[in-house]
Amino acid sequence: MRATQFQDFGAQVASWTRDGDTATIPPLLVQPIAVADLAAVLVEVATGTGSGEVIDVAGPQTEDLVDMTRRTLAARGEAVRLVPRWGGAFSTAMAGEVLLPGPDARIAPTTFEDWLSGSRA
Repeated sequence: MRATQFQDFGAQVASWTRDGDTATIPPLLVQPIAVADLAAVLVEVATGTGSGEVIDVAGPQTEDLVDMTRRTLAARGEAVRLVPRWGGAFSTAMAGEVLLPGPDARIAPTTFEDWLSGSRA
């Protein structure tokens, strides 16, 4: 099984690149998946109810990582200035649709907005 990045990926990247109240975030396009959605597919595969083939799984919508990060940190009450920039492990080779799932990916139901609303509680 292959999965796209998790819904909290932007906050993770911000934690890796944070320097004081500033963090650099690559301007990536991602199609994030909720951990609970991925867990449901893993259970299906582990119990043998799947097809036995490699499964690509992704969230339902393409998102901009910088925007996702800004919204996640705001929901958590964290004041961090984000600087969109390529660098380190995130080179321009990751630009465009490189990290998006292929056309045959299984699409999970939880949107980033739904996940973000739930993470505020």
